[in-house]
Amino acid sequence: MYNFTKRTIDVAFAVTFLVISLPVFLLVVILLSISGDKEIFYFQERIGFKNKKFYILKFATMLKNCDYRGIGQFTLANDPRITTLGRILRKTKLNELPQLINILRGDMSLVGPRPLTLDGFKRYSKEVQRRIYNLRPGLTGVGSIIFRDEVRLLDNCSDYETLYRKINAHKGKLEIWYQSNRGIRVDFTILFLTGFSIFFPNQTMIYKVFKNLPLLQDEDELNLHVRQIAKKRQIHRKVEFGI
Repeated sequence: MYNFTKRTIDVAFAVTFLVISLPVFLLVVILLSISGDKEIFYFQERIGFKNKKFYILKFATMLKNCDYRGIGQFTLANDPRITTLGRILRKTKLNELPQLINILRGDMSLVGPRPLTLDGFKRYSKEVQRRIYNLRPGLTGVGSIIFRDEVRLLDNCSDYETLYRKINAHKGKLEIWYQSNRGIRVDFTILFLTGFSIFFPNQTMIYKVFKNLPLLQDEDELNLHVRQIAKKRQIHRKVEFGI
C-alpha cells in the first residue's frame, strides 16, 4: 500500500509542480541557451532502483566537457568549472528541477537516497550497496538535507577521496535509517525540511524532528567539522565516539 501511495503522490506532485514552475523552467532554458556554452540539459549515468543504471536529468551548470578537469568528479564551492548562472541554479537547487521528468518516468521518487555515479556507489560498503536502492532514488532525502553543505566540507579538505568516503559511509547509514522508518508522514516531513533548508541553510531542525537519526561515530576530520557546526548551531546532543 505504501509503495502505491508513494508512487501516486510522486506522479501527482511532479505533474503539478512542473505546471506551476513552467515559467521558471522556460526562463532557465532561455538563459542557458544564450549564456556559457549554450548547454541546457546535462545527462549523467547514475545507479538507481535495484542497482540498475539510468540517466539523471539536470540543468547544465558547468562548462561543457569539463567533468574530469582539475579535481575531476568532486565539485567544490568555488569550482572554476561552474558557470555564473550555474552557481545561482545550484544555490537555489533549480538545477535539480528537470529531475521531475525522471520522477514521471519512474526512475526516481520525491524522497529517497540520492542516485550516485558508479564511482560514488562503489564507495559504499557492500552491505549498503546491496540495500540502499531497494527503494527508488530520490530528489531529496535525509542525507541530502544533512549534507547540504557537502561542497563546503570538500572545500576545506586536501584529501577529497578520503573525506568523500567518510561522507558516503555516513550517508549510507542515514539512508538505511530511512528505509527502516519510511512512511508517508516521514516523506512529507522530509519534503518540508528540504524546502525549509533552502531558505534557512544553517537550520538543524531535522535532528529535532527525527531524534533517532544515526550520528557520526569516528573522531576524524569529518566528525570534527560536523561537531563544530553542531556547536555553532546549538545542538546539545551527546555524540559517542569509537564504536
